[in-house]
Amino acid sequence: MSKEVFDRGLKIRKSVLGAEFVEKSFAAADSFNLPMQELVTEYCWGAVWGREELSHKTRSMLNLAMISALNRPHELKMHVKGALKNGVTRDEIREVFMQVAIYCGVPAGVDSFRIAREAFDEIDRSAKA
Repeated sequence: MSKEVFDRGLKIRKSVLGAEFVEKSFAAADSFNLPMQELVTEYCWGAVWGREELSHKTRSMLNLAMISALNRPHELKMHVKGALKNGVTRDEIREVFMQVAIYCGVPAGVDSFRIAREAFDEIDRSAKA
């Protein structure tokens, strides 16, 4: 593992998903799943998200579409929240999911709208607290 790429990935991962979320993920890791946390941090967040050719906003919108198509609701909710931190608007998220509905199927789009609504509600509740 490259410490430089890992450290870059950790910084990006915390900025997108929130330091508390990432630190909680590492704190909950054990000998079984710690290697996966490290892999995701180094390769997903450091090696790919750390590239400069696409903005984090664009990467977020791509992730929303791909994760919707793959039917990964837990990851989708997390990335909806991250996309908002990266400057993706709720209207843009809606448009991504409209595109998903056409190219990946209406059920994928419907589920994505439902999950985004849950993420928005959680964000709105915490903002009022």
